[in-house]
Amino acid sequence: MNRRASLLLFCLVIAAIVVQVSLLPVFVLPPFKPDLLIVVMVFLTLRTSFKTGAPLAWLLGMLDDVFSGLYLGLNAATFLISFLVIKSVSDRLYADSAILFVLTVAGVTLAVFTLDLLLTVMFTNSPGIAYSMLYDIFPRLLVNSFVASVVSAFPGFDSPLESA
Repeated sequence: MNRRASLLLFCLVIAAIVVQVSLLPVFVLPPFKPDLLIVVMVFLTLRTSFKTGAPLAWLLGMLDDVFSGLYLGLNAATFLISFLVIKSVSDRLYADSAILFVLTVAGVTLAVFTLDLLLTVMFTNSPGIAYSMLYDIFPRLLVNSFVASVVSAFPGFDSPLESA
């Protein structure tokens, strides 16, 4: 990744964190709040190499943990597992496709939710945590897919991020 792409990625992550942590909770109800870092992580997974993307996926998960108030490392582990699964399959697919991007964001949203639910139920002694998490999966899935479709409509979406 060149310096321009690195700087653009850094600014994009900072903007996504600011919007997700400070603006969206004020104006949007929690079930309809998109997870912008998942969208960024999926974009990086489909566009970067394994050497660059794996640490970035883990770092995005850690940032999501720090700013969301969940257990530290929970989203980092789920983002990294999702990255590894997608990266093992994405080399065989046309990764510049907008439809693939939207479907992958939907799949990762479900996968992150499932892994978070599984790890939270395993390591927490709260009896109602599963019910409170199951309540908002469908709206979150739809909102994340909508955000991914909006991102895929931006000009330059299909341009390569890295020169290989």
